[in-house]
Amino acid sequence: MTSSKHREEANLSVGQIAKRAGVNVSALHFYEQKGLIRSWRNNGNQRRYKPDTLRRIAVIKAGQKMGISLDEIKATLATLPDNRTPNKTDWANLATHWQRQLDEKIAYMQHVRNFVQGCIGCGCLSMNACPMYNPNDIVADSASGAVWLEAPDKALAAKICYDNNYNKIGTTE
Repeated sequence: MTSSKHREEANLSVGQIAKRAGVNVSALHFYEQKGLIRSWRNNGNQRRYKPDTLRRIAVIKAGQKMGISLDEIKATLATLPDNRTPNKTDWANLATHWQRQLDEKIAYMQHVRNFVQGCIGCGCLSMNACPMYNPNDIVADSASGAVWLEAPDKALAAKICYDNNYNKIGTTE
């Protein structure tokens, strides 16, 4: 499709798109800057959008509500032929891909919930039972980040080693 044909179809102003999509104008500018949507300029140099931009924004918003990052949404939309707006078949494929990601996130969140269940309820952060306790930063040499949640086997091994080698005040037995 020629550039002039795109401009002819792109007849919705930024305000019209924002209102109909339920987003702020600044969000449209942000989405455009990130390459998620596209506008054309009219003779007065004002942004104009094609009507299918509304569907594209709906896909972006749905992905965001599911916890999909804008980078992942962009990468997924970029797989469409000519970077077009998703149709029903495309949406089914996108949803299947994102469902796998959601399943992984849900499983991780359930793991986290179960792993710290004892600490969440009482708030005591018992130094003997709390799975998040990291005495003297003992896991720093073997891992970084949220080790207790990401690699509980490493964390548990480090804690057992610590418990076997140090008494409660941190001196060697």
